[in-house]
Amino acid sequence: MQQTIAPDQLVVNTLKGLIMDATRAADSGHPGGAMSSADFASVLYSEFLRFDPERANWFNRDRFVLSAGHESALLYGLLHLAGFIDVDDLRGFRQLGSRTPGHPEHGETPGVEATTGPLGQGFAMAVGMAVSEQFLRAKVGRDICDHFTYVLTSDGDMQEPVVFGAASLAGLWGLGKLICYYDSNKVQLAGPVSRVDRTDYAKVFAATGWHVQEVDGHDRGAIRAAIKKAQGQKKKPSLIIGHTVMAKGAATREGDFGTHGEPLPAEEIAATKKSLCLAGGCFEVPEAARAHFQARYPELKRSVGAWQENLGRRIKKGSPEFLAFWKSMNTSRSQLNLPMPVFEPGKKIATRAAWGQCLNTLKDALPQLMGGSADLDPSNQTAKFRDSVGIFASDNPLGRNLSFGVREFPMAAILNGMALHGGTIPFGATFLTFSDYCRNAIRMSALQKLPVLYVFTHDSFHLGEDGPTHQPIEHVASLRLIPNLLDLRPADATETALCLEVALRANDKPSCLFLTRQGLPVMDPAVFPAVAEGVKHGGYVLKDCKGTPELIVLASGSEVALALDAVKILEEEEPGRKIRVVSMPSVNLFEAQPMHYKESVLPPAVERRVAIEAGRPEGWHKYVGLFGLALGLDHFGESAPADKLAEKYGFTAPTVARLIRERYFG
Repeated sequence: MQQTIAPDQLVVNTLKGLIMDATRAADSGHPGGAMSSADFASVLYSEFLRFDPERANWFNRDRFVLSAGHESALLYGLLHLAGFIDVDDLRGFRQLGSRTPGHPEHGETPGVEATTGPLGQGFAMAVGMAVSEQFLRAKVGRDICDHFTYVLTSDGDMQEPVVFGAASLAGLWGLGKLICYYDSNKVQLAGPVSRVDRTDYAKVFAATGWHVQEVDGHDRGAIRAAIKKAQGQKKKPSLIIGHTVMAKGAATREGDFGTHGEPLPAEEIAATKKSLCLAGGCFEVPEAARAHFQARYPELKRSVGAWQENLGRRIKKGSPEFLAFWKSMNTSRSQLNLPMPVFEPGKKIATRAAWGQCLNTLKDALPQLMGGSADLDPSNQTAKFRDSVGIFASDNPLGRNLSFGVREFPMAAILNGMALHGGTIPFGATFLTFSDYCRNAIRMSALQKLPVLYVFTHDSFHLGEDGPTHQPIEHVASLRLIPNLLDLRPADATETALCLEVALRANDKPSCLFLTRQGLPVMDPAVFPAVAEGVKHGGYVLKDCKGTPELIVLASGSEVALALDAVKILEEEEPGRKIRVVSMPSVNLFEAQPMHYKESVLPPAVERRVAIEAGRPEGWHKYVGLFGLALGLDHFGESAPADKLAEKYGFTAPTVARLIRERYFG
């Protein structure tokens, strides 16, 4: 009976069978949306998507991002039909140690381009992928980089504001190779979409510069025509709105919002398979369905082979400009050439200004470095970079500055997409207090092991008059809690350059650079020789004493200079004091060091300890002990000149010296 079904219909039916079986076997999952998206997904993957059937990470492949990550069973069904995962992977859906987790995870499953699930971010990451593709296409040529980025979104995705922010930028930038399919089944987890949304997304996206089409999402002929028309757009990203039915094809549960997040009962699956003319066996794939799905494989393999041959010719006989960029683009992070400026000892330089000088020094050595600020170019010190490398735009794809506007969350998620695409080194900047807007995307950077650089300036109450809304208190401590994240809060300009080098050499984790608005004295390398090697360990002995110290003072960022000044007062008051000063630019990096190194910096026998940081103090008790002295802030700031706030909050050398004296030497 299967032979009477059209081959493309058989593929769709087979996909639906795999979706139902996987979610039922796991006794959890989201079959409804996956089934409503099956017509589009099968047409895209079997008829349009360009990829290497033998190597899922081929550089010039089309990218397909499942922003509706709850529809993971659909993606795993596609990857099984494509031959990238086997039936045991499907049986292990949502189980411990499997390659088919509940939501797609980049790096766990071949063919999964991004970790998705937090709705809206997959869309924004697809925008980032399209940015990298458009830049690289202009930089290395269409014969090396020329592909589409497809993204499948749901009603829930579209309701997340990060989508609108990223869509506005995609329209502005003219990302013509970006195609979004919106599966509008009008049902979400809690019930019908009409309860929560009446937005006309066709009008919204058209107003932001997108090419928009609406189709019956179960009419595969209409879907094909819409994809072809979208592929023909040169200067506009495309939105295809597919009007669909939740759990399309289910025997009695079509349109039921309960199918969004609950597996179908066994009897419903049996009845549905019968109506779809599928055999009753679990995870069964008719050979005719697999053959139709893979019918383009000979053509795809020839295309990949031709691309490889052409790349070989370009590498052998390409222009010096191409060869230099290709080499830089493919150089391991650990081997990058990272020239840095040298700073004058004793001069007061804000670490944000030091970052700006480093950026301007690096821009030519790293031609793949792209990024920008969330409308804070002068404050974040990215203005000179912007004016030097040009602004990325539809008519300037070689521009390397990304003008994100006041869109912190979309910025961070777009950076993730750029890192996932490869070929560019992305960075983004804003005030530290606005890192809250970026936080979930930063978490996704860490989860996906993406070496994205986040630059956060104005890192404490020292920014002054803008007041408590702009003065970060809890932000550094909060970001340190994210696993697999480098926290980098340099003490001066030299440490800033060294922290930036640590960040740029990181292969599998994002970095947050926390920088000051106020000037800090540049430490003299003749007086503090440990700086050069110490930063790469996260924490190090900056100033030591003879013999075993009686007191250790730890500090990060702007409070390192404060610690040195306070210790100087104590030593002048009572010569012979044995005090060690430890600079801790990165708590997480220090924690990654071997125990013997950590104990060499913080000998367990030395119990008198002080930590100083202009932020939440709680985390420092790990180093100073429960009853040690941790000087920080547990309240919001105020609007006033920074020096007045420092006096009020006790962040002056005489006050710190007094507090240490009273605690330990009184």
